[in-house]
Amino acid sequence: MNARPCHHPSIFDRFARVGGCLAVGGLPLNRLAARVGQTPFFAYDRSLLSRRVAALRAALPPSIHLSYAIKANPMPAVVHHMAGLVDGLDVASAREMATALDTPMPADRISFAGPGKTDDELTRAIAAGITLNLESPGEMRRAATAGQRLGLPPRVAVRVNPDFDVKASGMQMGGGPKAFGVDAETVPAMLDELATLGLDFQGFHIFGGSQNLNAEVIADTQNQTIDLALRLTEHAPARPRVVNIGGGFGIPYFPGDEPLNLDAVGANLARLVPRLGAALPEARIVVELGRYLVGEAGLYVCRVVDVKESRGKCFVVTDGGLHHQLAASGNFGQVVRRNYPLAIGNRIDQPTEITAEVVGCLCTPIDVLGRTAELAAAEVGDLVVVFQSGAYGKTASPNDFLSHPPPREVLV
Repeated sequence: MNARPCHHPSIFDRFARVGGCLAVGGLPLNRLAARVGQTPFFAYDRSLLSRRVAALRAALPPSIHLSYAIKANPMPAVVHHMAGLVDGLDVASAREMATALDTPMPADRISFAGPGKTDDELTRAIAAGITLNLESPGEMRRAATAGQRLGLPPRVAVRVNPDFDVKASGMQMGGGPKAFGVDAETVPAMLDELATLGLDFQGFHIFGGSQNLNAEVIADTQNQTIDLALRLTEHAPARPRVVNIGGGFGIPYFPGDEPLNLDAVGANLARLVPRLGAALPEARIVVELGRYLVGEAGLYVCRVVDVKESRGKCFVVTDGGLHHQLAASGNFGQVVRRNYPLAIGNRIDQPTEITAEVVGCLCTPIDVLGRTAELAAAEVGDLVVVFQSGAYGKTASPNDFLSHPPPREVLV
């Protein structure tokens, strides 16, 4: 019998167990599957969401405002739950904006980012009183025109493409040429024009990268971000009321990944906050997070429909696949494919006995959820769970590929 796969223990132990079965929100997985009425499905544990926010509140300075970037998981029930825990929401489309406006979150604590906002989206956001994170001078002018039509001064912040790179990030969102934001060196000229357009200037949004597990790099990025915000303030048409320093906090997915040292990140912010507070006492300091808030609270659950052998390899075939959980298949940004942590959820306490290829139901060789995965002995009807599936799951996947039914989502 083999040892359990070498993932950080907390990944497997975060969820409770009931009678040898993984549990979500206190419900054993087999009972939850019966309640949902189908596989595959995504299940999110509301208690884990609440605990993650509580851990952030405990580690970060109390003056920090937390914002949830709902693109990580826009399921309405999840967004509504998060709206009661955080201080703001960030959206990236009109549909996400509608979801956010259905929650109790005040509109003036909702921001809208994204490099391709349409005139319709700009108009709807201005009418709602949402803050637009401006991505270009052209978008600024279109927002001003929309505001004139509505007779409303649009609330705006400038999204800045920083003049420094963020090392060790899974996805680079700033530094160098980017579609996102306004290059830092051109922001002063844009601010000069902004002052003439009747816009309600709120502040800056500066975000360089995501999925970072290195607290030292995050701290260095925050230091440079504050420096940049203070430099740009000298050119602002009004004192910033918001300085959004992004987030980029990562979660462990693969063997060897260590969880982010949140206390170290908090200690650095505790040093920065007094400095920024002295210079900009009226400004809210916002840390905007998506994946870090929801990623570890979710599971993707699919059912074993066949167990077969091909030329000496065991294949566990499921009714799920990359059309629901593209990231876990390795086709969403991985250069070298590695397994997300996965297990047989209804046999979670049983020792590993097989090494198998865990594949989906699609007619393509890239539909793989796990390569050489070490698992408990799997049988038809068992439930395969893919951990770390609370962020960028269903909505980041090609759900219509090969016309299989979409997965359901539940918050438990």
